[in-house]
Amino acid sequence: MNARPDFIVIGAGIAGASAAFELAPHGDVIVLERESLAGYHTTGRSAAFVVENYGPPTVRALTRAGRDFFVNPPDGFTQHPLVHPNPMLWVGRPEQHSSIEAELVASREAGTPLDELSVAEARELCPVLRPDYFDRALCERDALHIDVAGLLESYLRGLRLRGGKVATRCDVVGLGYESGLWRVETSQGVFEAPVVINAAGAWVDRVAECARVPVLGLQPKRRTAITFDPHVGADIRDWPIVVDPEEEFYFKPEGGQLLASPCDETPMDPSDVVPEDYEIALVADRVQKATTLEIRHIRRSWAGLRNFVADRAPVIGEDPGHPGFYWLAGQGGFGIMTAPAAARTAAHLVVHRSIPADVGSHGVTARDFSRVRLAAAESLAASA
Repeated sequence: MNARPDFIVIGAGIAGASAAFELAPHGDVIVLERESLAGYHTTGRSAAFVVENYGPPTVRALTRAGRDFFVNPPDGFTQHPLVHPNPMLWVGRPEQHSSIEAELVASREAGTPLDELSVAEARELCPVLRPDYFDRALCERDALHIDVAGLLESYLRGLRLRGGKVATRCDVVGLGYESGLWRVETSQGVFEAPVVINAAGAWVDRVAECARVPVLGLQPKRRTAITFDPHVGADIRDWPIVVDPEEEFYFKPEGGQLLASPCDETPMDPSDVVPEDYEIALVADRVQKATTLEIRHIRRSWAGLRNFVADRAPVIGEDPGHPGFYWLAGQGGFGIMTAPAAARTAAHLVVHRSIPADVGSHGVTARDFSRVRLAAAESLAASA
């Protein structure tokens, strides 16, 4: 394994794997992963979909820019479809009308207006919804369910086919910059490269501390999920992803089962998180109040980390004052659906020092993804 590649990527989750895949045509790439499996903490515990009406403006732009990758992946990238059509359905109670209206306005401003459905139309899409539970419904008909495991596997396979390497059980213990090279000390030896991409998920600030780079103030937050049998006779594969407009819960098809989450965001230290009984009971209760489903037995429960900076937008680009140190961080709950465009943006910034034209065509600039944006926000907050 070349200990002096052109690019070192720290983290083999979806962010690091996709960025390494995009960088591989431009030089020798090594991905360093502290765990024994790629995507162990967040990517491997994610239930993801392509939804253009979800997240802050920069996230929506990345989602739009990356949609075609999911539908028409590069030749040889995958042997199986990466996505399956499943509409996204927001169902709101009378006291949630303001949240429904906000979703409508945001969708129109983004140029991807949502359809408003009647209660009867919403129940045609998801017949287990209780008609007396909600009175407003919005639908993004072109939403897509993502095969997360297939996507990560394809990125890693593609990286290796392009000559890239992945080193697992390779914990970063030191980082320093000298004579134009970043020296990365790990549990498997020392690697050096002119460029380091910090894509370490919940651990990005710890990597920055090793490098003596100012941290982002990233906050990992726990998200709980369960799966259970639907106990209905109908084929559920084409059911929509049903979401509360204030993110109190969602549920969606997952194979022959249903997956549900209370949309919890409990601040946590970076760790191997586990679900709490309260959150499991909470999501079961919320789903049963909204539907005629009876959750008799929970097949599986787990928790993962979603990682946010203060404004909940991703940070992508070179750190000011630290040449060759690039961030690919803060993807929150949007990291899977934004991965294709975020990875191309990161690689384009490294190689060409600009963002790709198609991402820019959605009205965003490199500043929208950068530490400079965060510094400006902090300065504004301090002067207020």
